[in-house]
Amino acid sequence: MDLLYYVRLARKNWKIFPIMLVLAVGASLAVTASTPPTYAATVSMLVSAHDKEASPTTAYQAVLLSQQRVKSYASLLTSHRVLRLITRDDDELRRLESSVSAESVPDTVILRATVADRDPVRAARLANALAAKFTSLIAEIERPAEGGPATVKVTVVDQAPVPESPVTPRPMLNTAVAILIALLLTGIWLVARDLLDTTVKTTETLQELAGCPALGVIGYEKNARRQPLILQYGSRSSRAEAFRVLRTNLQFIDVDRKPKSLVVTSCLPEEGKTSVAANLAIAFKQAKWRVILVDADLRRPRVASYLGIEGAAGLTDVLIGDAELADVTQTWSEHRLAVLPSGQIPVNPSELLASQAMRALVKRLTGQYDLVIIDTSPLLPVTDAAALAACCDDVLFVTRFGKTRRENIVRAGELLASVNAHIVGTVLNFVPPKSAKVYGYGDDTGYEADVKSQRAPLVGV
Repeated sequence: MDLLYYVRLARKNWKIFPIMLVLAVGASLAVTASTPPTYAATVSMLVSAHDKEASPTTAYQAVLLSQQRVKSYASLLTSHRVLRLITRDDDELRRLESSVSAESVPDTVILRATVADRDPVRAARLANALAAKFTSLIAEIERPAEGGPATVKVTVVDQAPVPESPVTPRPMLNTAVAILIALLLTGIWLVARDLLDTTVKTTETLQELAGCPALGVIGYEKNARRQPLILQYGSRSSRAEAFRVLRTNLQFIDVDRKPKSLVVTSCLPEEGKTSVAANLAIAFKQAKWRVILVDADLRRPRVASYLGIEGAAGLTDVLIGDAELADVTQTWSEHRLAVLPSGQIPVNPSELLASQAMRALVKRLTGQYDLVIIDTSPLLPVTDAAALAACCDDVLFVTRFGKTRRENIVRAGELLASVNAHIVGTVLNFVPPKSAKVYGYGDDTGYEADVKSQRAPLVGV
């Protein structure tokens, strides 16, 4: 993964970042408002050693002694012994232990003590009291046993003034930290979600998994479920153009071997195989091909409802000998597309589609039409599509953007390979508009008409 990967991931999910930033700012403001203000008072002290002889050598030794002492005094300042000199109350002593800090200024003999408290006046008072008690304690500790002046003394340089502004909370710092944490967590979540996402979102991935070319990319339309046919969008819509591209790719995928029968299937339901089959049949019919659309999904047939025709009699009746092919084949729209509905749902769809009667029917249809497009059941739940693919020339495999999983494509490919079916290509369906622009012209190129103005009513059946 390079920088471009993260940029693309952030750009694709940019709407999440403003939401997270608003939540982060809100959380920081809530924490700031609920945190009581704390004030810090600081007192400065000078550590100096006694110079008996007042010579350069002894002065230098005194400075070294002072620097050595100041580091130890910083630890001593926060000790239980020193704090006990300020207060005898155990509760206040515990508060002091957590609120008193000391540090030595590097390369100097300056010692600083800081006391934090919610009351600024009390913070200054405790800091000054701590400095006074500490200087007396050092004078006592560093005094020689035989008497005389102390070898090291501590002098208060600056009394602790009453602090005017609190050190906590810091609204700007809290907000900045909250924003950084929100951005970091959002980035980690997006990368983890993308790495754990096994759905197919690119034609390159689809091509690699299926082992065949990606022949079409069908963009997502808001009204596709209610208006699935390209005739309902106008001939110059992006959806109609996508199916014309798919039609052209199928025509020229193998010039020496043109398919006569084409099974359209998918891994699982709700991946758009029926709409692809119906629209592909319309696209070929618009190119003056003799096409018949067969609904061989004998479990959940949809072709009749998509086209608005009667589907009570059809394929099932022909296969069991209850009707003649010519009697149940219907002509749809002004393009005169031939359609063979599914008919009644049988109790044994797999056996019926794998029968010799189905093979004979496919052979008969390929003799009458230039192309037979067969919509069938999904591959993984049932074996109908695999049984039918074995007696047809090619299989067109439909996948859904962001829903079809990679492992399902591999399983479907293995299932088709086990019956020696030939996958002519794949279709990536329901691709979001922004992703679809990668594969073709976008709406801002000027090559497409306004979809709303070009929509035409469904032609009567």
